[in-house]
Amino acid sequence: MNGETLRKVRKSRGLTQSETATRLGVSQAYVALLEKGRRPVPPRLARKVVRLFKLNPGLLPASGKALSSRTLDELARDLSRLGYPGFTHLRGRQMKNPAEVLLSALARPDLDPRVAEALPWLLLKYPELDRDWLLKQARMSNLTNRLGFVVDLARLVLEKRNETDSARYHALSRLADSLRPSRLDVEDTLGQDSLTKAERAWLRENRSEQARFWHLLSDWRPEFLQVVE
Repeated sequence: MNGETLRKVRKSRGLTQSETATRLGVSQAYVALLEKGRRPVPPRLARKVVRLFKLNPGLLPASGKALSSRTLDELARDLSRLGYPGFTHLRGRQMKNPAEVLLSALARPDLDPRVAEALPWLLLKYPELDRDWLLKQARMSNLTNRLGFVVDLARLVLEKRNETDSARYHALSRLADSLRPSRLDVEDTLGQDSLTKAERAWLRENRSEQARFWHLLSDWRPEFLQVVE
């Protein structure tokens, strides 16, 4: 989040800088500096703005923690906080940026199938992610193929629903197109590094067209997803 976003949010709510400052617990002068870009919006304040004005969590700053550091329980709770129906029984944590949650899940070598199933939903729920940040982090962490496969799964769900003219389909298509040039020519799994040789051989022969394109050993298909909205 930057100062220009803060200014647009304030104006869309019909608030003055003083009223916004009061709600955020800062001074009017500080809000003015933020909106003019003379001060960066600190992460804690950005989280407060998103929470206070009920904004898209895609505006939340990344935590800065290593992607692979989140446990499966933490990922499940992060998904619950973002609204995933499959984990409504869990008590949510502080809301995280969906892009960071997505890559944190993809970075795991042992991804729980219930978490893996939530990832296409995450893209369908929040298709307008920070594409530049997502692409950069995916390339740095060698997660391009895993991400590309999950994006294609989400797009296939929309295609089966005849939603190819929707804004979210176009957003996911742009993301997929950006990932394709960086596709890695190396075989990978979707968080199933412990697969046996026999399981790998079976998946190599029976994977979907999308999994084959992304050099992924996975049998995930849109029809296997239980919760996609």
